[in-house]
Amino acid sequence: MRRLALACVVVACCGHAAAAALKVELGSISHPAFEVQELVFELADDAASASVSMRRLEAGGQRFDNVRFRCTEVRIALPRLACRDGELVGEGLGERLSIDVEYAPFERSGRLRLASSAGDRLDLDLSADGSLAGKVADFDLERIARWMPKSDFVLSGRFDGRVAGRLVADGPVTMRLDGRVSAATFSSADGLQAAEGVGAELAATLERVGRDWAFSVEADWTDGEAYVHPIYTTAGIRALLRGTVSEAFIEFSRASLVIDGVDGIEARARFTRPDLSIDRLAATIARADLAVVGPQFVAPLIAPGRPGSLSFDGRVSAGVVIEGGRMHGIDVALDGVRYADADTTLAVGPLSGVVPWRENEATEAELVLQGGRWEKLELGAFEVSANLHGPAVDIATLAIPLLDGRVVLSDLALRRGSKGWSGSGAAVIEPISMPLLTAALGLPEMAGVLSASMPGLTVSPGEIALDGALVVSVFDGYLRVTELRAYEPYGVSSRLYSNVEARNLDLEQLTSTFEFGSITGFIDADVHALELVHWRPVAFDARIHSSPGRYRKRISQRAVQNIGALAGPGAGAALQRGILGFFDSFGYREIGLSCRLEGGVCIMGGIGDETTGSFDIVRGGGIPALNVIGYNRRVDWNELSDRLQRVIASNTAPVIR
Repeated sequence: MRRLALACVVVACCGHAAAAALKVELGSISHPAFEVQELVFELADDAASASVSMRRLEAGGQRFDNVRFRCTEVRIALPRLACRDGELVGEGLGERLSIDVEYAPFERSGRLRLASSAGDRLDLDLSADGSLAGKVADFDLERIARWMPKSDFVLSGRFDGRVAGRLVADGPVTMRLDGRVSAATFSSADGLQAAEGVGAELAATLERVGRDWAFSVEADWTDGEAYVHPIYTTAGIRALLRGTVSEAFIEFSRASLVIDGVDGIEARARFTRPDLSIDRLAATIARADLAVVGPQFVAPLIAPGRPGSLSFDGRVSAGVVIEGGRMHGIDVALDGVRYADADTTLAVGPLSGVVPWRENEATEAELVLQGGRWEKLELGAFEVSANLHGPAVDIATLAIPLLDGRVVLSDLALRRGSKGWSGSGAAVIEPISMPLLTAALGLPEMAGVLSASMPGLTVSPGEIALDGALVVSVFDGYLRVTELRAYEPYGVSSRLYSNVEARNLDLEQLTSTFEFGSITGFIDADVHALELVHWRPVAFDARIHSSPGRYRKRISQRAVQNIGALAGPGAGAALQRGILGFFDSFGYREIGLSCRLEGGVCIMGGIGDETTGSFDIVRGGGIPALNVIGYNRRVDWNELSDRLQRVIASNTAPVIR
């Protein structure tokens, strides 16, 4: 009820010079715009100055206790009261404020001027019906942070604008604020949210509806930059927020963003108070141009430490529904989407299709991929048809063209758990020509084919394991790869692990392919615990030895020198000199070489099992006899690799003297 209540009247007058000439105690003053409790007015004996104290002042939804202001100049010309050059202090107000106030209590109208030493000012005109209008000038935004309970944010900047509205206690309350924020900065205590040099045009309304508050905010971010971990962005975003605040919820009936590169972003949401957890959310993104928004908003989410290595293209539309704090449905439409990661050399696209997903309903995803690349392997076009149901994904058949063959995955049954994806299936590699594969991998051309049958494909978080064998028919023998596993296959630190068994490889074809000299015969090899990072070996235990059986065994002078060179500077060819210089090749009885790679060092060995001293790499047979002996058992792997490349690259024929 609007009222002006005088609880007490004059209690003293004409006392000591230092005492108040007039003291008036008022129980309370109620105005549509404010309410005062226990107001005490004291007039000095010269009637020129006065002080006013209030136990409590409530205005604009804020409450201030023990408010006092002193008037240097008082004018009492009933029905109007005026205070000039006043000073205002109170709990919650912060620093002292200068104040000029003029009020007509019986008309319930007046004028208020507040100013701080920092220069911010508030001018308000109050009307009897509770309406107000005024101007805010150079308002320090730091005050907002001080008024927020337990805020760990640092906020600064200025606001200039106009305020208008109507405040009626227990009645209509409407407020409108229009203005501009300038030179604003913002930072959180952990540094994960920050903004600098922010300028924005702002228009906001607030209206009390019953016990709730309806709000509308339109903001046009025109200047500055911001970082909200892990996304960095600059000005150029417009936002519209409309909704209500109740005791239990904050509900957005409409939230929209206007961002370059996106046709529209709309959302409706309800958050529970006070923890602001999502109770209900429906959001849509219409035709987002990934070439524009991908580097700024998507790359930091996928690869926070290296967004510059990712590139995007195409358009994406998406919608999401959350109810009761749980994801209820997602719809994604892709149109010519391309994605490339320069660090992992993974590239896919263009990719088009739709992916509808419902928590409690079976749906079907249809995608068409026109091509892709992983490391140096190019993929052809293929289609994906997947059945989706909750956390499960089932794919009957997925055939991925790879060079002149295909990788065929079948009976894939995947499920997403709290730690990631897991599931099982089977894989077959239909024959791929080795000449094409070696060319794609940058290796010397090899004859033969690669094929595989792996009935046990297992997917677990961060790992893909294949049971069965991948077989490569090459050099009239074969390579058999087993226990193949890929760790973090799409990550920066992706690794491959496997065991390799090679049998009956034709040495003459092998050495001529790699221009290693000439060796006739056959060889077997075992490479255990082979580990590759970015296709470069970092660990293995390998042994090469002559295949059993009777066959022609000859080795050229150049091959002898090259084998010796691989064993390091300490290795050498113990040749029967003299007339051997007249021979281009020699007979041999056995070849053997081993390398255990640990910590970048190759621990080398030869034909026998000796672990110390010199070791035999080639044992001669026939006349003239020839032996290649290694002396250096520890060789830096990178140095050994360089030697091998130099040996292969060199076309200079060795000379034996």
